[in-house]
Amino acid sequence: MTPAIACRGLVRTFGLLRAVDGVDLAVQRGEIFALVGPDGAGKTTLIRLLCGALEPTSGEIRVTGLDVMREGEAVRGRIGYMPQQFSLYGDLTVLENLRLYGDLYGVPPDRFRERAERLLAAFGLEGARHRLALALSGGMRQKLALACTLVHEPEVLLLDEPTTGVDPLSRRQFWRVLYELNRQGITVFLSTTYLDEADRASRVGLLHRGRLLACDDPAQLRAQLGGAVVEVMAVPRSEAKAVLREHPLVRSLEVFGDRFHVLLASEADLGSLRRSLLEAGVTVRGLRAVRPGLEDVFVARLQP
Repeated sequence: MTPAIACRGLVRTFGLLRAVDGVDLAVQRGEIFALVGPDGAGKTTLIRLLCGALEPTSGEIRVTGLDVMREGEAVRGRIGYMPQQFSLYGDLTVLENLRLYGDLYGVPPDRFRERAERLLAAFGLEGARHRLALALSGGMRQKLALACTLVHEPEVLLLDEPTTGVDPLSRRQFWRVLYELNRQGITVFLSTTYLDEADRASRVGLLHRGRLLACDDPAQLRAQLGGAVVEVMAVPRSEAKAVLREHPLVRSLEVFGDRFHVLLASEADLGSLRRSLLEAGVTVRGLRAVRPGLEDVFVARLQP
């Protein structure tokens, strides 16, 4: 089956900066694909390339089998794009924003009415249909923005950090909607800074400095970690951090609140780690192997 999204040798430069650097990627139809990476990794640039808002410096992009540059108009009819920044008209009501997008995509009036009612019900916006978009809460604005991208029934959704700044309850509700859309056959491609969200995706891609460093389902990414993740609770924290950072058996180190996560070759190295901490005068309050999270996977991948 033709992939929903296919990139080959994709490059985008801004002067001397290679924001997207030789990306090869295929997203199959029916997937939920999450793109993660630090700020400045190139996530927004890649999504803008996929929807045709930017032209690539070199390389090829196809969406639903169509060349994005040569068949841009046809591609735009098959995708729904939700940018990172609030993109609706604050001085229009919920229903007026929906109608505007329906008109932009040429949705006939009778079909628009049916779709609008269905979307308002699905997103819990029936009671807010006559409220100005500017008066909505952050979570409701994001739901309206997603509803607007769906009014023409796209095959592929491109969402740029859709839940940034949204409260946890609204994030869960937003993901329930994404799952339902995916069950209906819509392919979802999103960028996110929340790794707990990425863990819900079919596959995850790690983008760093414009390059795709890893791409697999979350379970496989954990299995490829190649070591044991150890949770360390110790005081004084500054001394403990210094010992862990310099320890020859520690492959990577990440701070999680009042504890550290370190990557060791195996659990057999726990004893050596404990001795080094104690010899430095550090009080060890907890030291145990834990199930690795995607944070651990990506910190390890980003190590030089």
